[in-house]
Amino acid sequence: MTTNRLIGFAGAAFLAALAATTGAAAPSTPALAPASLPAIATVDARYQSYNVEMAEVVGGNFWKPYTAASIAAMKAKATAGEAAAGVAGQDPTMFQARAPIDLASPRLRKLAAALGPAYMRTSGTWANTVYFHDADGPAPAKVPEGFQGVLSRAQWKGVIDFAQAVDARLVTSFAIGAGVRDQNGVWTSKQARKFVAYTKATGGDIAAAEFFNEPDMPVYGGAPKGYTAQDYARDFAVFRAFAHQAAPDMQIVGPGSVGEGVLMPTMGGGGLAAGLVRTADMLAATPKPTFDVFSYHFYGAASIRCASMGAGAQTAAADALSEAWLARTDTSYDFYVKGLRDRYAPGKPVWITETADAACGGNPWAATFLDSFRYLDQLGRLARRGVSVVFHNTLASSEYGLLEGNTFTPRPNYWAALLWHRLMGSTVLDAGPSHPGLHLYAQCLPGHPGGVTVLAINNSRAQPASIELPLPARRYTLGATKLEDSQVQLNGHTLALAADDALPSLQGASEAAGRAALAPATITFFAMADAANPACH
Repeated sequence: MTTNRLIGFAGAAFLAALAATTGAAAPSTPALAPASLPAIATVDARYQSYNVEMAEVVGGNFWKPYTAASIAAMKAKATAGEAAAGVAGQDPTMFQARAPIDLASPRLRKLAAALGPAYMRTSGTWANTVYFHDADGPAPAKVPEGFQGVLSRAQWKGVIDFAQAVDARLVTSFAIGAGVRDQNGVWTSKQARKFVAYTKATGGDIAAAEFFNEPDMPVYGGAPKGYTAQDYARDFAVFRAFAHQAAPDMQIVGPGSVGEGVLMPTMGGGGLAAGLVRTADMLAATPKPTFDVFSYHFYGAASIRCASMGAGAQTAAADALSEAWLARTDTSYDFYVKGLRDRYAPGKPVWITETADAACGGNPWAATFLDSFRYLDQLGRLARRGVSVVFHNTLASSEYGLLEGNTFTPRPNYWAALLWHRLMGSTVLDAGPSHPGLHLYAQCLPGHPGGVTVLAINNSRAQPASIELPLPARRYTLGATKLEDSQVQLNGHTLALAADDALPSLQGASEAAGRAALAPATITFFAMADAANPACH
């Protein structure tokens, strides 16, 4: 390796890893031709988006942070096959009350704004049973009957103000529990109408909404006991008529289902667990639900908090870079998009309105560099397949948050998100096939007509790789001393906020044309401003 190839790199461990790649046996080296990579898809300018859950806004019960003792206890329960109390996967000891998130925090606003433009979805299970207190006075001391939480005007105004401050368009859902139903059990729009009217009156705008959160799992979400696919179709027809009248510019997104194709087949011996509803049955019911945007949620596993869902729903840190784990993104896409969207809503845009490493708040390593491989590989895979928007769960809560929930300190996935935002544009290019241990994605480079960025993920823990570049590039390599570190290095330098929460410059290093080495377990963006790709003009 020549000296100029190391310009801008620092850190003995990082240099040693790069040097090791020159002497080890490597797989075949793809030769890229960035000028002629064809365009294969276009994603929304707000492709990389995020959730701020309703539980965070109102201060409800959310996932209790892990401790060494709690992790050991959960693993012991899983090993013993001990079922959780109550509904499967809903062990009450896994939750704790949390204060409402401080959406006025200057740090939170600065870090969220750096990811804009984006969509911000405020929904989740708590939104299904939240009461909107449509008055300026204090919220009722007792939660009204039929609801499980209260959203005040001031709290929702805080969401609206935050979204406007960080260039995020609002996405939400509506209450569907007992408190919004008539004597026949049919959904009514009384609460939703107040919610939409107040949003407009205070200068806000709901860009899009799902009817309710995860309707295929009504037993978890506060729907009436015995809720069926036919009940959903009946209620959705009422909702759609209301939406067209009260919010005609609001896109209707749905169904927002979760788990089928990946998690549910691991539960109950492959059958459907009690209280769950097949999305196919909802979409086939009469009157037929119709959407402006087709949506689903994707988690490749349940975290160890929900070990009672069964061993098949679990994953381990040792598998986080495996081909099988990363490919679950495709398995879920095939189930929902090829299997359901193409049949029931052909041609509709696809949004994934919740995703993270694992349901139930994420696994302990979700807050480390180990999960950045899943995060960026998932964004690359879904962009190639034409998904328009991907909402990460969450911006700043639980282990899967991009930011730590109390201090809003950036985690490795935040830095990964920031690099994606700056380097991967809306036009998706065909970088050729990925191979085990080397995944390649390409998109136009924002702000540089003709420019191309190639994302190269070496997901092998031990095997080096390389790619052949025909022209110079700016190189941005993410790595860590240990994969389960909470800090990440860019080109050997640890990423951290500076004084007054200033973001680091994220400067790339010069990479000469020729063979570019990729150390094991690293993620590299190659930005080529002079690629002259006609698809990127």
